[in-house]
Amino acid sequence: MAVFIIVTVLWIFSVCLHEFGHAWAAYCGGDHTVREKGYLTLNPLRYTHPVYSILMPVVFMMLGGIGLPGGAVYIERDRLRSRGWETWVSLAGPAMQLPLILLISVAFKLGWLQNDPGSLTAVSLGFLLRLEISSLILNLIPVPPLDGFQALAPWLREDVRERLFAMSNYGIWFLFLALWFIQPLNAAFWDLANLITSWLGVNPYLGYVGWKTFRFWENGAS
Repeated sequence: MAVFIIVTVLWIFSVCLHEFGHAWAAYCGGDHTVREKGYLTLNPLRYTHPVYSILMPVVFMMLGGIGLPGGAVYIERDRLRSRGWETWVSLAGPAMQLPLILLISVAFKLGWLQNDPGSLTAVSLGFLLRLEISSLILNLIPVPPLDGFQALAPWLREDVRERLFAMSNYGIWFLFLALWFIQPLNAAFWDLANLITSWLGVNPYLGYVGWKTFRFWENGAS
C-alpha cells in the first residue's frame, strides 16, 4: 500500500501542475477569470471533475498503468487574444509535466536512486515516471477532448471543429479501447514510452514492478 499512497499523492500534485499550466497560460493570454475561479492556487479541489478527476484516472491506472491527467479547468477561450494563445494554453499543461519527468530522471542519472526493483522509492518513482510519460504521449494524441486536439482545434474550420468537439464525451473512451484491444497499437504506445524511459536513464521494468505493487489488493499487501 505504500507504493499506492506515494504514487497517488505525487500524481495528484502532478495533475495540479498540469492544470495550473493551462490556467497560467490562459491568464497570460487574456482570460483573467481563471484567477477568480481559483485555478492559480494549485489547490486540487479547484481542478476536480467527477469523471475526469476521479473515475477515469483510477480506471486507467488500475487497468493499464496509463497516466491520465484528471483535472479540469474551464477556460473562456473567447477571451484569449489569438489562436496562437489558444494553442499554447492547450500545450502548457503537458509542458508542466516535463520538470517532474526530468527531476526523476536526474535522480537516477546522478545515482541518488538505483534501478533496483527491490527499492520502494525506486519502484514508486519508476511507476510515477511511467504514468507521466504515458500521460504526456496520450495527451498529445489529437483526439477530442485531449490537449493534442485542443492545440489543433483553433486552426480548423469552425464546422469541422464543432463536429469533432461533439465527440469529446466518448472520443477518449474509443482511444482507450483501441489501446486496450488493438495489440499493434498497444505495443507501439508502450514501446515509445519505454524508449523514452530508457533514454532518461530509468529501467522501464521499474515502472512495471511499481504498477504491480501499486495494485496492492492483488498482492495481499498491506
